[in-house]
Amino acid sequence: MSEVITKTSSLPDSTTLQIRPVAGALGAEISGVRLTGDLDRATFSQIENALHQYKVIFFRGQNQLTDAEQERFAALFGELVPHPTVPASDGTAAVMSIDSTKGSRADSWHTDVTFVPDYPKVSVLRGVIIPPVGGDTVWANTTLAYERLPEPLKVFADTLWAVHTNVYDYAGHRVDVSKEALEYRGVFTRTRYETEHPVVRIHPVTKERTLLLGHFVKNFVGITTRDSQRILELFQEHIVSVDNSVRWSWQPGDVAIWDNQATQHRAVNDYARDEPRLLRRSTVKGDVPVGVDGRRSQERLVS
Repeated sequence: MSEVITKTSSLPDSTTLQIRPVAGALGAEISGVRLTGDLDRATFSQIENALHQYKVIFFRGQNQLTDAEQERFAALFGELVPHPTVPASDGTAAVMSIDSTKGSRADSWHTDVTFVPDYPKVSVLRGVIIPPVGGDTVWANTTLAYERLPEPLKVFADTLWAVHTNVYDYAGHRVDVSKEALEYRGVFTRTRYETEHPVVRIHPVTKERTLLLGHFVKNFVGITTRDSQRILELFQEHIVSVDNSVRWSWQPGDVAIWDNQATQHRAVNDYARDEPRLLRRSTVKGDVPVGVDGRRSQERLVS
């Protein structure tokens, strides 16, 4: 990752953007642009290139965005897709509410919606209501995590396939048994999905190898549940190491955009239960992952 504190990038007929890395492993803050669905192609290309370089990018003060304008902007990255089980926010085609008052706190490490084969390639998240203290989000670089593995673990990871399912939702990874959390889990798991993914996928744009894991993993193909849990913990420790992460302290109007094919993330559940936290997420249709051996992810039939 670049050591440059601030850099300026410009293209003909485009806005000049200031891009400031905010952590060594991933993450950059971009200023000098007003996000809209009407961005010119050259300016958007700068944003897209920064996304692939830094994996997650942040924008302050985008208070002009409404749900509708967020969808228009997010659609510049590709086809928008709604969540498979959680209804879209009223008046939108594919905006999902991350609403703490409805039991959604997203406080376990995951990559969005990996229980389907073509899970989203990009997520766009907008802060609407932010607690006065706490409620940050942390991201981890799954590409760098793979690069830093000892060689024997790389070889091992290259051969592994994992079953991902939505019944291993983040609501089931915490002690929260509130009425709201249980109701949210019921909606999230009302239709069961399972998909077999390679643990190491080839990124469709950068061609880098990146680890595809997180809390939706049920087990590894051909490996017992007990051994699967130990293997998952081993790789997850490498992914979520503090040296491999970036943390963002939200303000209303902030926007975070991440490469969902090269990161994991989690919300920090350190704010008071009676403090609301509301964010809006748009996701962009992704590619079916390809493993090191050239095989593609496959959906599994579930009863």
